[in-house]
This record gives sequence, C-alpha cells and structure tokens, in this order.
Amino acid sequence: MPSEAEPAPNYDELIQLFNDFRAYQEPPAPDGVHDYSADTMRQQEGRLPEFRARLDAIDTTGWTISQKVDHALVRAEINGLEFDHRVLRPWERDPSFFLVIETGESDVPAREAPRMHGTLQLFRCRFPLDDESKEAFRGKIEAIPGILAHAQTTLTADTKDLHFLGIRQTKHESRALRDLAGRLADVHPDLVPLAERAGAAVDDHTLWLQERYASMPDSFDGIGVEEFDWSMKHVHLVPYSWEEQEAIVRRELERSWTTLKLEEHRNRSLPPLLPPENVEELQARTDAAHREYMEFLRTQDIFTVPDYMALTGGTPRDVAPPEDRDIFTQVDYHDLLPLRCHMIHWLEKQREERSTHPLRGVPLLYNIWDSRAEGFATAFEETMLQAGMMDNVPRARELVYILLAFRAARAMGDLRMHSREWNLRDAIEYAVPATPRGWLKADGETIVGDLSLYLRQPGYGTSYVVGKIQFERLIADRAMQLGDEFSLKGFLDDYFARGVIPASLIRWEMTGHDDEMRKLQ
Repeated sequence: MPSEAEPAPNYDELIQLFNDFRAYQEPPAPDGVHDYSADTMRQQEGRLPEFRARLDAIDTTGWTISQKVDHALVRAEINGLEFDHRVLRPWERDPSFFLVIETGESDVPAREAPRMHGTLQLFRCRFPLDDESKEAFRGKIEAIPGILAHAQTTLTADTKDLHFLGIRQTKHESRALRDLAGRLADVHPDLVPLAERAGAAVDDHTLWLQERYASMPDSFDGIGVEEFDWSMKHVHLVPYSWEEQEAIVRRELERSWTTLKLEEHRNRSLPPLLPPENVEELQARTDAAHREYMEFLRTQDIFTVPDYMALTGGTPRDVAPPEDRDIFTQVDYHDLLPLRCHMIHWLEKQREERSTHPLRGVPLLYNIWDSRAEGFATAFEETMLQAGMMDNVPRARELVYILLAFRAARAMGDLRMHSREWNLRDAIEYAVPATPRGWLKADGETIVGDLSLYLRQPGYGTSYVVGKIQFERLIADRAMQLGDEFSLKGFLDDYFARGVIPASLIRWEMTGHDDEMRKLQ
C-alpha cells in the first residue's frame, strides 16, 4: 500500500495516535466486566478533545494522498466515538449492545452495529481447548452474569423497538448457551456449571428486559435526519445526505424491478429454475457453484486470485420446506451463483488477514468500512452478471435483480426509521411487498434481523445500495482516465490494494479527484 512504501515526516505520530486511541476507546474491565457506567463514559468522552488536538497538530505537509487518507481514517474513528457518546449511547439505549456470546463469524471486517467489548466469540474456540485457551474461555464465561447485572444499571432509555430486538437477541443467546453446555459435557465437564450459570443469567436478564418493555410507551428509536447526515459525513465518510441517499435508493428500487421484468420477459420461453429435491442435490449444487465461481474468477481476468484464496461452504443438513424459505434460501435454491458473488466478502477477509499495514491492517471501528464492504459485495453481483458469469443460466440473472430490490427495500427502512417516520413494524410492512415474488417472509428472521441492525447502526442498510453506486462511479472515473488502458483486472487489483476503507477515500486515492473530500469537510 502506498503509505507503507513512502514514509512521510510525522507519519509515525499518526500511527502512534491511532494505537493510543484504540487502547483508550476500550473501557476498563475489572473482573472481566467492561465498565460502561455513567461516570466512566463521561471520563472517556472528556478525553476526546485531547485526541483531536493531537491529530490536528500533526503536520501533513508533503504527505501523499494515501497518507492523508490514513489521517482521515483516524479522524473518522475519533468522530465515531464522539457519535457513540453524543447520539447512539448504546450502553443506555440498546440492550443488544450487551451481546455476551457470538456463535458465528461475520462475513465483513468486524461485527456489525455497536457491541460491548469482551464478547465470548464461540466461533474462534477449537474444542477441546488447550490450557491457555481454556483459562481465557473460563474468564469470559464467568463474567457473563456480571456483565448482565452491569447492563441493568446502564440501560435507562425508553427505546421500545430496541428493547424488543434486545429480547429477541437474548433468547438466541440462551439457546446458544444451552447448546454450549451440551458440547462442554463431552470435552470440559468442569466448565458445564459455568455455562449453565451464564444461561440462567441470560434468562433472568430476558425477564428484566421484558418487564421494562411492557411498561414502555411506543417510540421512534431512530436518530433523526440531522444526526444521520452528521454520521454519514463525519464518521462513515459517505458524501451523500439522507435526502440524496433516499433518491439513490428509490431509483435503484425502481431499476431493479424494471430490469427484473425485462429479464423475465427475455427468459419467458426458458424452463423455470427449480429448488433441490433433497440434501444430496443441494450439496452437489453448492460444491459445483463454488468450483464454477472460483474458476470464473481465475480464468476470466477478473482479478488476481492468490493460491490461498478459496470459497468453502458448510454441509447443508436438510432442504427447508417451502413455508420456511426466506429470501436468501429462495435465491440459493433457484441458483447459487448470485449469492456466491456476494460471498466475495470471505475472499476479501482472507486477503485482509494477511495485511501488514499499520493502520488499515485491522478492521476500522464503528463500521466505518460499510460503504466499501457491503457496497462492493452488492455491486459485485451485478458486475459478475455483466462479466458473463451467469450466461449459462440466464434465469439466474433474474435473481440478481430480486436481491437488489430487496436491499433497496431494506435501505428505505433504514432511512425512514432514522427520519422517525417509521418504526420497525412500518419498515417490515414496506419491505415485504417491495421485494419481488413474495420471497421475503414478514415474520422471518431475515427482515427482523436486518432492520434491527440498521436501527442500531444508522446507514448500514443504505450502504449496500449507496456503496454500490459509489463503486460504479469509480469504475466510470477510472475508465475515462485510462481509456483503452483500462482493464477490469487491473482496476480490481488496484482497488483491493487500498484496503477495506470508505469508498470515498478509495476514489480519492485511485483517481486523485477530491470533490467528494471537499464535500465531506
């Protein structure tokens, strides 16, 4: 990456500030319980001007664009912590902030939406645990009752939708801890009582949340348009306001439906795509799709595919009955390639794990990467469609536009919840009919889970669609700059080399255009 190859005067001060800020933003954790009390949070917020002053004092004269981009990233993280204190206050407003156990790894650089420090990440555990890992595990699981007791002292806001979502989360956590106790019985029976105690604490916490929820008035838990715009401009570095994003989302929703209908017309004489009849057929389809996907990337000059890069998938346990099929299951059961394209996330994670950049080599805090990670993965579906990946199965092209319509429908919910026009139920009632073919279940896990994330992390839902538009604009910019010298492989290799940072910063680095950066100042 350019800033590594070209050391600049004072650049080491930026890296030191970055590291100091990362240490400072994690609260103290006596007895394994991170302290989000009012006093500690006031003290943390009170030190923010000190970090701003250090950043402002760094002289960037003579720095390259890439080095200035790193400077902007540090400022965005400082702004992200300010936004947490001033607006989101998840330790006061959001029960889901106190997530005590994670069973699955996220496909993006870091867990989406605000989360407390210290969550037990079960997916990182390899059982049986060695002695060192076992002690760390013991400390995490022993802390759970204390974490939830602490949460009950800090969760003071009457945020009804957020509490509904928190109750939903704790019920998932309770099941996860029961399953964990069963797993531990075979390999570490001495840890079973700790898992059972943690599960009981989660159940008690659920009852506490339910009692609070029952007495709460209805509320709109979004942050308002003004704060949404502030977050986009100063934290996520997205150069589009709420109003501009609403226009983009509406246009993409209309385009996706129109293009879907044209695709259906073109394919009207072709047989329909049918779901698998059994788990063996589903497994064979999955394996074939992974092979086809990776082979297409390697042979069609899409981007340089290192030897370590591979797309793997779990073994399906069964084929879901029709009544249980939600949007992503419906898409995969018709053809797996469209969502394999979105799984570029996992290939990117393999690349980023090998990054040695002192600043971009770790995931940015506060989901600052969302326009790049989710926007690119969404754009990659249609990019690969246009590059020919689905030419052998024309009806698979229809699925790409169904997915885009769904993401635009979710994005509208993100916007309207934060403008305080809609609550969670309103957003669901909009998204279900706005998603083609009736494939989105109103009572399914997908739409509730997705919208809960967007209510908790403003702009995450729009990042899929707005970030896609930013990616497409960047291709156009570079194509006009390079003319006949432009190639998709050269473009994507350059794009990936910049890291998973906001789309606006990548555009500045790759093109030299600073119009978006001026808008963000």
